[in-house]
Amino acid sequence: MKTKQTDLLLWCGIFSSLFYVAMNVIVPLQWPGYDPAAQVVSELSAIGAPTRPLWVALGMVWGVLVAAFGIGVWLRAEDDRSLRVASAALIISSIIGFYWPPMHMRGAAPTLTDTLHIVWTVPTLLLMLVTITFGAAAFGRRFRRFSLGTVATFMVFGILTFRDAPGIAANLPTPWIGIWERINIGAYMVWVIVFAIALLRPGHYATPRESSTDPQDFFMKIRAT
Repeated sequence: MKTKQTDLLLWCGIFSSLFYVAMNVIVPLQWPGYDPAAQVVSELSAIGAPTRPLWVALGMVWGVLVAAFGIGVWLRAEDDRSLRVASAALIISSIIGFYWPPMHMRGAAPTLTDTLHIVWTVPTLLLMLVTITFGAAAFGRRFRRFSLGTVATFMVFGILTFRDAPGIAANLPTPWIGIWERINIGAYMVWVIVFAIALLRPGHYATPRESSTDPQDFFMKIRAT
């Protein structure tokens, strides 16, 4: 289905990524001493952080844009089941993101909300991977290769971020953790933009018969190319 309303919703995917990048530029400026290279994004919304009210407010706007994009993907999908799975993952992810249990600032004693903050991260990352995998299954080899590169980036820099994460709770120096995490975030934001552009270009996504809801087929196609 190609309508102006659907196109507008798909444009929300592009806007959402650009908006999130803008959040990561503007919000840290409101916290003197915040170091984007050594601190993670979640610290901007930590309990007691001076940037928490602004980040939460802007985060709600971002979540609405992601949900709108997910609806647009669903409408464009028609009978393409792989795109519908990607759409559902986007919408569920946006719903989860509307309330993300905050962590405490460094040096504060952790509580249940810190644990829940980590718990929320797991399904969010899984939903991002589902979105990438099933979204890529609806397109040709170039987009599948690009998507595989995005997944590889997730794995490499996700491991680096996870390795340094204990230093946050222990209030130890983490000189690179913000860079590792932001590379991961940037990779996903770029993927969303390219995905949205591909959906906005008529005739550039697979027909229902060409796509598959089996993620194993996606990786088999990659190997075949």
